[in-house]
Amino acid sequence: MSELQLGAMYGAVTLFVMFSGMPIAFALGAVAVGFMYFFMPAASLDTVTQNVYEEMASVTLLSIPLFILKGAAIGKSAAGRDLYSAIHTWFHKIPGGLGIANVFACALFAAMAGSSPATCSAIGSAGIPEMRKRGYSPGFAAGIIAAGGTLGILLPPSITMILYAVAAEQSLGRLFLAGIGPGVMLVLMFAGYAVYRARKEYRTALAVYEGGGAKSAYLDNEHFTFSQKVEMLPRVLPFVVLLTGVMIALYGGYATPSETAGLGALLAMVLIAIVYRIWKPKDLSPILASTIKESAMLLMIIGMSLLYSYVMSYLHISQSAAQWVVGLALSKWLLLAVILLMVIVLGFFLPPVSIILMTAPIILPPLKAAGFDLIWFGIVMTIVMEMGLIHPPVGLNIFVIKNIAPDIPLKDVIWGVMPFVVLMFAAVLLLCVFPQIAVSLPDIVMGAK
Repeated sequence: MSELQLGAMYGAVTLFVMFSGMPIAFALGAVAVGFMYFFMPAASLDTVTQNVYEEMASVTLLSIPLFILKGAAIGKSAAGRDLYSAIHTWFHKIPGGLGIANVFACALFAAMAGSSPATCSAIGSAGIPEMRKRGYSPGFAAGIIAAGGTLGILLPPSITMILYAVAAEQSLGRLFLAGIGPGVMLVLMFAGYAVYRARKEYRTALAVYEGGGAKSAYLDNEHFTFSQKVEMLPRVLPFVVLLTGVMIALYGGYATPSETAGLGALLAMVLIAIVYRIWKPKDLSPILASTIKESAMLLMIIGMSLLYSYVMSYLHISQSAAQWVVGLALSKWLLLAVILLMVIVLGFFLPPVSIILMTAPIILPPLKAAGFDLIWFGIVMTIVMEMGLIHPPVGLNIFVIKNIAPDIPLKDVIWGVMPFVVLMFAAVLLLCVFPQIAVSLPDIVMGAK
């Protein structure tokens, strides 16, 4: 059997096992162990635990549970609601200001939590009811939060980027910096669409009211005094201190990414203890339980994905697949388009973590040979995977929204996120035309490679 035939069988068996309903971690582990049994020396089965341990014995991966702890500390407290309320107070006068407030709140929360589902849950639980109460259509309100939540895997600290840095053997600091420019660009694009859509819905509501119909909450004027706005600022200050402290520690060279994750977790715990009085064991229990559960789940997926990749490499599947892609002699940009299309299709079924670890051995060598900057590609790939978080059939953020707003029909949520998928696609095109959006900041701060 040729290596490409073996690779095709490997992929087909993987899809079959995943569609059987088996959890992703166990599916990947079962396929890897099965192929080790049939196609590798018998002694290789004795080294499964050793291989998984050696693949995961990375100081960079140590930062993942610590970043999860930081996100859980913020997500399980009233921090998301307070952050959203403060931003809303300052943006309410702008047309579509409530939508902008939700986008900005999602961005800031994502930059602290590093998790898309946590961002959706924390900001959406307060933001969606507020938007609907003020006349926003259910699909629009859901779409803003679902799309804003995707920023959790683009804005640093991002667990997805940590895994990409490990898989691609790239600097995590450069990768984090490279995500800031595109992240700000997406925030502005999302906010611009929020203004456009809100104005359109306002005009529709006004036309209905002037025609003798019911008065929409869109037409009610909300007012906050300057003193009320100033009173809201202290709610944002702790978040700014937390974000600034982590960024200075990481990019100032004072701490490694793992040490920075520990610092962020410690600052988050201190923040919720001082501001929200969460320090008793019974109050901390949900935070610690959530951290352990999510960390164990994620590290199981990582460990089994790395074992899966190890088997691919040992059987020369990844090398043969990479050579086959190179042998197609595709032009540079057609090669990129084909690879990104593959990532989009995989995003229909798999989370970003699995996509990165499963595809990295195959797609990165041809891209590097074609002259692409792997830091830049990491950002492009992350945005493409963001689309996977909000488009069916998996669309993790869609189901998070359904959980916090069960009365919004799934059809409305899906149609609500589609414009944001288009905006992400436009962002990818802009990054292809202007790669400096991603790579200029790392070059300025850390020097050109």
